[in-house]
Amino acid sequence: MNVDRRIDARLERARAALNELRDWAGSVTPEEVAALDPAIARLLPGREVSNYPDLSRSYPEDFTVDEDYKSTMPDLQNGPSSLIVGARARIGHVGISNFRLPIRYRRRDGGERELETSVTGTVSLEAEKKGINMSRIMRSFYAHAETDFSLDVMAGVLDDYKADLESFDARLAMAFSYPMRRDSLRSGLSGWQYYDIALELIEHSGQRRKILHLDYVYSSTCPCSLELSEHARSQRGQLATPHSQRSVARISVETLPGDRLWFEDLIDIARAQIPTETQVMVKREDEQAFAELNAAHPIFVEDAVRVLAEGLKADPRIGDFRVVASHQESLHSHDAVAVLTEGPVFASESLDPKLFSTLIHGG
Repeated sequence: MNVDRRIDARLERARAALNELRDWAGSVTPEEVAALDPAIARLLPGREVSNYPDLSRSYPEDFTVDEDYKSTMPDLQNGPSSLIVGARARIGHVGISNFRLPIRYRRRDGGERELETSVTGTVSLEAEKKGINMSRIMRSFYAHAETDFSLDVMAGVLDDYKADLESFDARLAMAFSYPMRRDSLRSGLSGWQYYDIALELIEHSGQRRKILHLDYVYSSTCPCSLELSEHARSQRGQLATPHSQRSVARISVETLPGDRLWFEDLIDIARAQIPTETQVMVKREDEQAFAELNAAHPIFVEDAVRVLAEGLKADPRIGDFRVVASHQESLHSHDAVAVLTEGPVFASESLDPKLFSTLIHGG
């Protein structure tokens, strides 16, 4: 009985409190009710506030932004250092990746070509700065891409956003697929070969470097397998075929001031050093010719990086370089890989763990 009396007393106090709340709510606005506690409005039928404060849910198509309005807008990325989250540390690279737009490129024969290009643009950020306005990088690219060619675009953008973002170091990279017409080996057909190329412009401590990257795709016939196949034929009259595989060499070179190193020049060096480039258009006579060409140029992955280095060293327009090769074996379940560097620009004790897995020709 005592328990029931206590429950009744609590209910009576609750009813009294609710009546007092209703009396108060009768003389105030719904906004004042919600300001006290939005949950109270649900206890007062007819005094609910569905969206406090009262916000428009329709898009204002006729709204325009003027300078006064823009001055009131928050800009956290350019805020004070007190807003920095985490360590007060310098960031080596911060910016955008895979921003795409058309860029014009000059050809060695005097023509030009406009190609879809994937852009990476980064700057350094000092420890006391919160962040950067990344849209400036994109705006700067659009401003120069409409009037300039590739290298001039990169130089102009670098100058612009280094000044805009007050950064000491900056890096730009533009990646694209460059088409060249290639003839078949014997049939007289021709088709378009596409080369994955990237241009890189780096400014560090006031010094600028221009880097050219090329992925060269070729067929590599294993010299050991070739000799063993011929041994089976000659010693036992046994038909055997050597194994070969599609292979990729990523050639990265620093281009020196002076005469221009054209895309076509670097491609020519690769094709001269390793003639077994994969083919575009093939008839039976071309397939036979390709088998003969591979037999004339068997190559281990160690041979590949060294023979490419030989061609790069011979060109006075090339400074430091790196050659990374991957022979995607048809014999083994793994790949054969090699890395050769010349000079300090590409020297590194550490390699990206996914470097070799990116050496895949996507077609």
